[in-house]
Order: sequence, then C-alpha cells, then structure tokens
Amino acid sequence: MFRSMRRTKQILSSSECVAILERGTSGVLAVLGDDGYPYTIPLNYTYSEHKLFFHSAKTGHKIDAILANQKVSFCVIDQDLIVPEEYTSYFRSVIAFGKARILNTAPEIRTALELLTMKYSSSQTEEHRNHAIEKDFKAVCIVEVSIEVLSGKEAIELVRMKNRH
Repeated sequence: MFRSMRRTKQILSSSECVAILERGTSGVLAVLGDDGYPYTIPLNYTYSEHKLFFHSAKTGHKIDAILANQKVSFCVIDQDLIVPEEYTSYFRSVIAFGKARILNTAPEIRTALELLTMKYSSSQTEEHRNHAIEKDFKAVCIVEVSIEVLSGKEAIELVRMKNRH
C-alpha cells in the first residue's frame, strides 16, 4: 500500500518521528481538492496518541475536501539548513498518512482545544486558556487525523554526524 523508502540509511526511527511531531509547530496538510487537484494547507497542529489535531473554520476548501475524501497526508519539516558550498541541505522531515475526521462531540472538541491551547499558549493561565476555548468553542471546527503510516527521513550528512558521536 505504501512505498518503502529507497535510502534506508536515512530513515528516522518511530521515536524520532514522534519527537519531530511533538516539537513541531506547523506543517502542511495535503488533501484531494477540487477537480482532483492536490490541495495543500500550511497549518498549526498538535500531536497526541498517534493523532494530529488542528482547528479550522467550519466551511471552506479544506473541510469540503476532507468530507469528500478522508485520506490525507501531513508533512512537518524539522530542519532545512542550506549548505551552499556542498550544494545541498541538511534536512529532517516527517510525513504522516492517515484518515481525517471532523470531531463532532463537545467533549472530544474540548479535549483537542485544550491540547492546542496548551501547546501554543502554555505560558497563559489555565483560566485564560479556558476562557479562550469558551469564547470560540461554537465557531471552531476541529479535525483529527488518525495516523496510519508515519515515516521520516534526514540528510545523509546528519546520519554521518550521528554515527561519529
């Protein structure tokens, strides 16, 4: 179903992939858009228990695409250091493939919003975060992506650096 990575030395372990998802703050969601064209959307997200969560308006291209086809991919670039003298970049990234669904019960929406506010506004008090959740609760749409396949890759130069240590 999913292709194997050709450059096996550059594959990241599952734990490294999860660490990238946990520390990342933005990624790019890919869906099957209008007229069969891919549609990609940069967005903020949070990761928990092999799932990604992000918020959205209740209507729009992204939501229409998810409702039409729940299969998505999501990419997070952890590092992209351009090294001009080597004509390359020292990159590290993760791609998740999974199925998206729009959350529709208040408890699951609240849980996802708590995860998101904690990730992006942990310096705020719990009272302040709860107020923000309540303020926008009825207007927000939350999408959950259940990850089926998670893969990561890094530049061979980064692999070599790890092996030296």
